[in-house]
Amino acid sequence: MDVPAETPPDLGALDIASPPEPGQDRGAIEPVAVPPHRSHDPRDNLKRSNPFQFGSRYLLEDDDVFEFNAWDHVETDAAYREYAEVQFAKQREHPVAEFDKKRFNSDPAKWWDLFYRNNTTNFFKNRKWLHQEFPILTTVTQANSPPTTLLEVGAGAGNTAFPVLAHNQNPHLKIHAIDFSKKAIELIRESEHYDPQHIQADVWDIASPDSLPPNITENSVDIVLLIFIFSALSPDQWAQAVRNIHRVLKPGGEVCLRDYGRGDLAQVRFKKGRWMEDNFYVRGDGTRVYFFEKEELAGIWRGKMEGALAVVEGGRDGAEGSGIESDAGGQEGEGQEGGEDLFEVVNLGVDRRLLVNRQRKLKMYRCWLQGRFRKRVPTDRSGI
Repeated sequence: MDVPAETPPDLGALDIASPPEPGQDRGAIEPVAVPPHRSHDPRDNLKRSNPFQFGSRYLLEDDDVFEFNAWDHVETDAAYREYAEVQFAKQREHPVAEFDKKRFNSDPAKWWDLFYRNNTTNFFKNRKWLHQEFPILTTVTQANSPPTTLLEVGAGAGNTAFPVLAHNQNPHLKIHAIDFSKKAIELIRESEHYDPQHIQADVWDIASPDSLPPNITENSVDIVLLIFIFSALSPDQWAQAVRNIHRVLKPGGEVCLRDYGRGDLAQVRFKKGRWMEDNFYVRGDGTRVYFFEKEELAGIWRGKMEGALAVVEGGRDGAEGSGIESDAGGQEGEGQEGGEDLFEVVNLGVDRRLLVNRQRKLKMYRCWLQGRFRKRVPTDRSGI
């Protein structure tokens, strides 16, 4: 269903000539070629329509890292990796107390309710990049698209659902915006952008056993959006959450996911008293966050929890090669249903960005994971 990737025009290098010195022949001046990735022409640095290309501003050896605010596909340097591991060791030395761990894990919806009461719709910005990163959203919102059911889990205050709705021209699109925070759902329903013809907001916990979202039946959903929501679950909730999503998706339906990757600056910055277990933390407001490895996430969605947990327990140094990694790799092994994987990993990429503070000369490494997972179509074994 994806729109074919468009290739931007090859603009080539820009020639910028310096003013001639007094008495110098203008024709003798050689133009200075500026590579497209370093030019300030926005046409040279827009993201491609291929969501797993992520960006085009590459940091090369001779580049001044502080020339731009951000660079794409930048692997962390040795100094940052060493600093990160020191930080992780300090975090483990000062974990969350067992009493507090039970408090944060027993009722996570409570803490998100408090979050949305305090921040309402002011905290998160609208995710206008969604169609860029997931072209399938462009396809299903076109006027000639067939009837489509889109389920967004962890809808929050509507910062994903409303941008999708704003682009929609499909009269038969239905968005189900789901969150386990009652306050978040109240905010969506109270919004001026809430149109019951195309969007329905309800309370539901993705990790709840033996339940489906309101007005959603088995095998009825075309697309599931999980934008920075899977990381809010504890590891012991992953399997149930994947089973629930598998249950509501049509065969061939897709999950579009974006979330935090291990080694992200947000993880490294955690101080003492926030570590609950490896890569799993509680923020100051009581909400939880997990930072994933790529292989780990692939194993989770294939339904191979043992393989995924082996990645967690095996120990890692945070390095996963350089730049953007995008493939359908993951753990090998036996799936949960009839020996087959629950989901096919269509694509799974590591989005590494280097953000810089040019005034203070600071470098900040961000790491996100982005993937598409497709529910497998059952194999017809009647003729076997």
